[in-house]
Amino acid sequence: MQKNLMKCALLAFVLATSACGLLPEKIDETQNWSASKLYAEARDELASGNYDSAIKYFEKLESRYPFGTFAQQSQMEVAYAYYRQSDQPQALAATERFIKLHPNHPNVDYMYYLRGLINFNDKLGLFDFVSRQDPTERDPKAAREAFESFKQLVERFPDSVYAPDARLRMRYLVNAIAQHEVHVAKYYYRRGAYVASVNRAQFAVKEYPEAPATEEALFVMKRSYDALGLPELRDDTDRVLKKNYPNAESDIVRNKAGKTDPWWKFW
Repeated sequence: MQKNLMKCALLAFVLATSACGLLPEKIDETQNWSASKLYAEARDELASGNYDSAIKYFEKLESRYPFGTFAQQSQMEVAYAYYRQSDQPQALAATERFIKLHPNHPNVDYMYYLRGLINFNDKLGLFDFVSRQDPTERDPKAAREAFESFKQLVERFPDSVYAPDARLRMRYLVNAIAQHEVHVAKYYYRRGAYVASVNRAQFAVKEYPEAPATEEALFVMKRSYDALGLPELRDDTDRVLKKNYPNAESDIVRNKAGKTDPWWKFW
């Protein structure tokens, strides 16, 4: 009885595998496409927002036609497609790869710019927008990396069409990083770590003297010195604050009351 069962099982297995062999293989419709055809289809998918399909076409194009203009263009386009898909690791890897493979490409400045954009928009999604979360409250690592990418673009390609926008974003990023330092200083103040609060606020003032966050950094320093029982340092800070920002305290109070949008809102 057991032998019969084993024979039946073996027969069923053989029939199943044979049936699989009879199924028609899936045909790749792109197998006979030219490089121009693949590129055109990929561009259409990209324009339609079908990023997965666009990426597949671009990658097939590069693998089948690794040399020439279409292959290089595909490497650029696939980086942009990953960026639009919000796949930051893949997008960054694609930009880095292109920059290393084609450092003298006439459009390599765009890849530096795109690399900056990828970091600039790190984790800036729908829920951040809806909650009106201050982006400077997030880890500033991506902001620093974005700044470095934009800086390389501006230094290496000062006449690039992307340079003016990169400079504006660099200015914003400096302000954002400075504001992050103030967030940390305020956190220490709330915890009663007044020395740490002073040190962090001083760092913001010294490193980013022209950032809007300098005003609030001085205000935090003044309050921390007061909490530490250091009236001379408190008064010195107050004089600097009033000299540079005559309406400093009233402005900060007004912002806390929600009567004005935070400085970082630019949309």
